[in-house]
Amino acid sequence: MATPTDAGTLAAVFVALYAAHQVADHWIQTQHQADHKADTGWRGHLACAAHVGTYTLTAVVALVAMLAVTGAALHLGWTAAGLSVSAVTHHIADRRAPLRRMADALKKSPAWLERGGGLYALDQSWHVGWLFIAALLISA
Repeated sequence: MATPTDAGTLAAVFVALYAAHQVADHWIQTQHQADHKADTGWRGHLACAAHVGTYTLTAVVALVAMLAVTGAALHLGWTAAGLSVSAVTHHIADRRAPLRRMADALKKSPAWLERGGGLYALDQSWHVGWLFIAALLISA
């Protein structure tokens, strides 16, 4: 029988991932990465991969800091799985075209998407939703 996840560990992991997300997406990401991560071809994929790499490293640093302060213990395999889910889904959203196709399929208003901050809101809510899934995996 599986042992239930401690709610405090789940909360601490999510907070660490969320804080890392905010720092990595808005402070650590270079201007070059931000400007080119959605470009077509290899240039865009490489810029996006570089951003996702530093984003994931920031998450690792946040998790290590959380563990040092709380004394919590995480399973390495589940941590790797959660960070992988976070990285892959972050790459998908930051390439922009997949997120835009989903928004179009859901009939989101083009005016809201382009001028009302809709794409940014969808991008950030996508990331936070997947951070929760990652936190569930990591704290398993």
